[in-house]
Amino acid sequence: MDFSKQIQKAEEAAKKRNYDFAVELYQQILEIDPNQGDARAGLRQALKKRHELKKGGGLFRALSGAPQLAAAKGLHKAKKFDACAKTLESYLGSNPLDEDANLLLGMALEDAGHVQSARAVYEFIAEIAPRNCNGLKRAGAMLARLGDHEKALEYYERALAVDPRDQEAIKARKDMAAERAMARSSLPIGHSREQIKDKDRAAELERDKRLYHTDDELRAELARLEERYAENREPELMVRMAEVHEKLKDPETALEWIERAMSYRKDDASLVVRAADLRAKALKKQIAQAGKDGNEARAEQLERELWRLEADELRRRVSANPGDLGTRLQLGRRLLKMGEHDGAMAELQKASADPRNRREALFLLAQCFQAKGFRDLARKEYNNALEGAPQNDERAKEILYNLGALAEAENDAAAARAYYSRVFEVDIGYRDVAQKMERFR
Repeated sequence: MDFSKQIQKAEEAAKKRNYDFAVELYQQILEIDPNQGDARAGLRQALKKRHELKKGGGLFRALSGAPQLAAAKGLHKAKKFDACAKTLESYLGSNPLDEDANLLLGMALEDAGHVQSARAVYEFIAEIAPRNCNGLKRAGAMLARLGDHEKALEYYERALAVDPRDQEAIKARKDMAAERAMARSSLPIGHSREQIKDKDRAAELERDKRLYHTDDELRAELARLEERYAENREPELMVRMAEVHEKLKDPETALEWIERAMSYRKDDASLVVRAADLRAKALKKQIAQAGKDGNEARAEQLERELWRLEADELRRRVSANPGDLGTRLQLGRRLLKMGEHDGAMAELQKASADPRNRREALFLLAQCFQAKGFRDLARKEYNNALEGAPQNDERAKEILYNLGALAEAENDAAAARAYYSRVFEVDIGYRDVAQKMERFR
């Protein structure tokens, strides 16, 4: 359906500062097609400008919207993504600059498959919160998914300007830069092909360089590889077939081919890693299916299997490279989630020696102490992790909330209120902090 006339009408209303009418028009479009990216982007701007005209009363609006925000989080957790997005849009009508709510809206739209709308929201976050690294990375990932690698690279560059050590952004920037270089390559295709006498090999290289494949292309590639495999059972072909099955979202079959290749290359560490990753993907696929089937018991059982598998793989990597403190941090986090607090503490204490991971390691270590009932040690590590952190940082809010919970457990109402108030000052919609403040009024 063509909404260009309705969007133009909404844009004209916004230009005349008739923001209420513009918002209404955009909302009507999105009610019909939630994936109208231009309408979603226009709605964000109209709400922002309306908010700027009606300054004041922000605290009341946020307080009154807190139940909506809590409901939206519950809907997202329940995987009711469209309902979550609608609830968030209702909340954002009065609180359009709430970074966390906008981020959750983008995630809900993305999870619901409304990629154009998700892109619009992530780009809006990048506009209103230029130092929100998560928002910048998600904007980059969405644009890469939509094929705009040039703009995606810009967002990853901006994310790295905020946090130069963000490994996700570093890897994505590298991938985007490579894609852009390929697109911009000035070498004549004919010239490069003249250097390859084997035309079949040239075609294979051309296919391998492509970042995206359709399912039909992948199946054709699989048929070609199977023909070659019938003549020559090389481990390289097994690995290549595993890659194609993985792209076809069939991790179970991909794992079978990798394990077959491992029987020929017993000392190949890269295949060991690939096998572990595929086992994890296969389990995640089964968990998702169990969730769709409504079999929560099965989903929980598979999730525990996944945690155990991931922990075993991380232990293997730590054993192979004891000085890798980043992997020790991952292992500590996984063991904490599994409830193995003593093992987690041992890894996190070592991981805290890395300045890059120190704050996160101390935070997780404090959670271990809190879970084991060592409140004094938990408080000490929470405070250590809080040093130097901006108060509106998500991790800082979580630390302050946990410190408030520790004070509550010790019946220290004054200290509890002091911690909760620091969260309340920057994010009154955080968890149930508004109710906590009422209780300790």
